[in-house]
Amino acid sequence: MAKPISIEVYNPNGKYRVVSTKSMPGTRWINLLIEQDCRVEICTQKKTILSVEDIIALIGDKCDGVIGQLTEDWGETLFAALSRAGGKAFSNMAVGYNNVDVNAANKHGVAVGNTPGVLTETTAELAASLSLAAARRIVEADQFMRAGLYDGWLPHLFVGNLLKGQTVGVIGAGRIGSAYARMMTTSYGEFLKANGEQPVTWKRAASMDEVLREADVISLHPILDKTTYHLINKESLATMKKEAILVNCSRGPVVDEVALVEHLKQNPMFRVGLDVFEDEPYMKPGLADMKNAVVVPHIASASKWTREGMATLAALNVLGKIKGYPVWGDPNQVAPFLNENAPPPAASPSIVNAKALGLPVSKL
Repeated sequence: MAKPISIEVYNPNGKYRVVSTKSMPGTRWINLLIEQDCRVEICTQKKTILSVEDIIALIGDKCDGVIGQLTEDWGETLFAALSRAGGKAFSNMAVGYNNVDVNAANKHGVAVGNTPGVLTETTAELAASLSLAAARRIVEADQFMRAGLYDGWLPHLFVGNLLKGQTVGVIGAGRIGSAYARMMTTSYGEFLKANGEQPVTWKRAASMDEVLREADVISLHPILDKTTYHLINKESLATMKKEAILVNCSRGPVVDEVALVEHLKQNPMFRVGLDVFEDEPYMKPGLADMKNAVVVPHIASASKWTREGMATLAALNVLGKIKGYPVWGDPNQVAPFLNENAPPPAASPSIVNAKALGLPVSKL
């Protein structure tokens, strides 16, 4: 077992012990737990990703619930440890939970929370930003300027892609994908209409292959499962236009990164904007050297409002199970939980295995 690791404690005499494996933005989430008689312990270890052994040490002999991160491996070992400590709740501070073995959680009677409904606009904004940054070669130009290489305007200097009149494709048109489509078309469409130009139109593609063939910009927003693993691979990349732009703000393994690196090498006018990677926190060899790739460190949800909201929802998921509250009826409608001027509803915002555990649903 790992040695004891450093923690910060709030309300040390609280009845319920809730552990957070990371410090999270804001203080509202801490205060909401304290107000309900929770002792809050936050790991302050200078370690980006905690090991299973580290988390077991944090759980200890008595723990009512844990707030964790998508970088952690929540499987049989951790859920067994949490159950032995009397814990009944775990929540990812994330909407995705592919790092969680939900079957193992079910086996040990542990409710698994996530944080949907608060990331949509922020994630879509980053996808739109990456689309524009890749199209106009913003990162390359920024590095060029900082290196002191600019000595005057030139006709060929950082020529990129004009997006006006281009086709934008969305693969995975759920909440985030739909918000991205709106950002990329609606406001621009109103501008065009006001200036007497052709409005933006849209259609539902008959197949993914049609999107790959026809779109000039493709943004990926599917969930990660067996059907979407390496959805973008050597064959699908070859189907795309030679000067297309590919954006991924979903999950890294949706893209075969090795195939992508090779495609970027062979097609210098093909560009990508990536927020997620196949083997985070690492990139496949060669990707960092590609000037036609814009890469950022998984920051799609990194707006202050969103990250503080995620922390609040994760804390309330754990608190709700501890207090015996029902599960909120619609996990995508979470505004009542985020209103800082009113107490949150007496419910867990989002429990992904609520049905498997037979948890009641709120009538609020």
